[in-house]
Amino acid sequence: MTANNDQGRAEDFKRATANALRAMAQTPDVEVAYQPGPSGLAGKRARLPAPSRALAPPEMAKLRGAADSLALRLRYHDNAIHAARTPASKEAREAYDSLEQARVEIFGAEHMAGVAANLRGKLNEECESEGLDRMTQREQLPLVTAISLLARERMDPASVPESAKKILALWRDTLGEDAETALDELAATRANQARYTKAARKLLAAVHLAEAESEATEEDESENADDSGEETSQQDNTQDSDAQSRTQEEAMLAAQPEMAESEASEQDSEEDSDADDASADAEDSPAGPQQRRPPAHGDESTAYRAFTRTHDEEIDAEDLCDPDELSRLRQQLDQQLQHLHAVVAKLANRLQRRLQAQQTRAWEFDLEEGMLDAARLSRIIVDPLLALTYKRERDTDFRDTVVTLLIDNSGSMRGRPITVAAMCGDILARTLERCAVKVEVLGFTTRAWKGGQSREQWVAAGKPPAPGRLNDLRHIIYKSADTPWRRARKNLGLMLREGLLKENIDGEALLWAYRRLLARPEHRRILMVISDGAPVDDSTLSVNSGNYLERHLRDVIRDIETRELVELIAIGIGHDVTRYYRRAVTIVDAEELGGTMMRKLTELFDEDEAEAWSRFAGRSAAMIA
Repeated sequence: MTANNDQGRAEDFKRATANALRAMAQTPDVEVAYQPGPSGLAGKRARLPAPSRALAPPEMAKLRGAADSLALRLRYHDNAIHAARTPASKEAREAYDSLEQARVEIFGAEHMAGVAANLRGKLNEECESEGLDRMTQREQLPLVTAISLLARERMDPASVPESAKKILALWRDTLGEDAETALDELAATRANQARYTKAARKLLAAVHLAEAESEATEEDESENADDSGEETSQQDNTQDSDAQSRTQEEAMLAAQPEMAESEASEQDSEEDSDADDASADAEDSPAGPQQRRPPAHGDESTAYRAFTRTHDEEIDAEDLCDPDELSRLRQQLDQQLQHLHAVVAKLANRLQRRLQAQQTRAWEFDLEEGMLDAARLSRIIVDPLLALTYKRERDTDFRDTVVTLLIDNSGSMRGRPITVAAMCGDILARTLERCAVKVEVLGFTTRAWKGGQSREQWVAAGKPPAPGRLNDLRHIIYKSADTPWRRARKNLGLMLREGLLKENIDGEALLWAYRRLLARPEHRRILMVISDGAPVDDSTLSVNSGNYLERHLRDVIRDIETRELVELIAIGIGHDVTRYYRRAVTIVDAEELGGTMMRKLTELFDEDEAEAWSRFAGRSAAMIA
């Protein structure tokens, strides 16, 4: 009877929550589904966590907060306006989305105390689950989370939970004058999404997460946003969405005549088959790299190259910071991953047993000479006429092996992904070293945002067209193959250093790691790449075709896989790397990285390697599907 009452109570609460969500969102036809996992929106379908039958008060508060958050986003968020200024890089998009979520929650709950309390409880639980209340150093809080909380604080100081105030105080007043001005603008424009997105892009540019927008475009779009915002505020919520889209498109074309003319001229050029003139027009167009057409097939400008390699660096991890800081970062890494260490270590032990089993000596029996086989002496007692039998040890065919772990050190890996990658690299190196397998741990990023000295040199040279790669590479050696693990252990903590992670140019990094492997004397060479996105460098992509870096990465992968001198494998964290690599797997959560690495290496070391890989590929395809 009690169970039935609990179930009825839970169903009543779910219906009441769904009705409240529809009423607050002013969208009566929204579909509300209760499913395991996090809450989210997909069109007019709202997904909320499924409550238990007991329905404890903390669970009810959590569910109310999630429902209120979705309702306010449905009511106050416009996808078209948001998409118009969405940045290209993954990390910048995450920050941009979090700033918009902060806006809809704070503006929407401005005159609803109960909703505001529910949202504060939801945010407080999220901060506690991320460990913000235990953070004591500024570097422990990711930049994306910091600017989102700072924006909330600027719009409504009461919206920031107690669990985040201590670590947020270390970030306050450290971002510079441009960022402070952008934060003030966010607070002043929270009622107007178009103006707010402009301020959000200014903030992302101030903290070097995205390129700054051109002033001319900003002024034109600002005037258009004012008119569009006033018209939108006077429209009824039930107005036809197609008519709104047409109005926005016409307003954008009216506000940006130069862009429309540029695109029209490019279309005319295509019809006239005048590819050279079109490329020149695109290069000079103020619309930026997104409006540039890629050069014609076979053009010399399509070949990958670097404008200059003078400022690139290949550096040991210990040379990037002093020993005391390196020790502190390593200690920080150990503290954050105490619970993960045991799980990955268990998987590593399985890999170690597999490798040691392949190295175990085998015996040949019933020989005429060698070591006396004592186990068969009983046969001589039964039949004295039998001859003595001997045995001899033989080594199994276990080729000496070297494994290189190449880790993406881009800004989008900041936070949990890079922390888990560092610990998994540490455990992998220690495990394989016990099995006489050499391990090399490498990282790749750039020395600067927005091009650094390479771009400055290009500007000083008069900005010649199609310059190629325009950033200073930084390739980091955390552990070389011949360095013992105990000597390189501290170096892996460097991945947590604030400011280290910047852009990612994967093609050249992969080629660098590949060439290092070819110089090794081992018979078997394995290269494992860990990445969370496609290659991105704003400076390079702003003056070359949009797929310039990605095309080079594909060429490098194809060359490595064709030569078959190195076994290439890739693990994508939230990014489908199977479209680049023949042997690859995609994981959704960084927590899966350790187990995936160990399973993949175990299968590579299987005696029947082809069969092992076939099983792995099948699971990978099922996971992605």
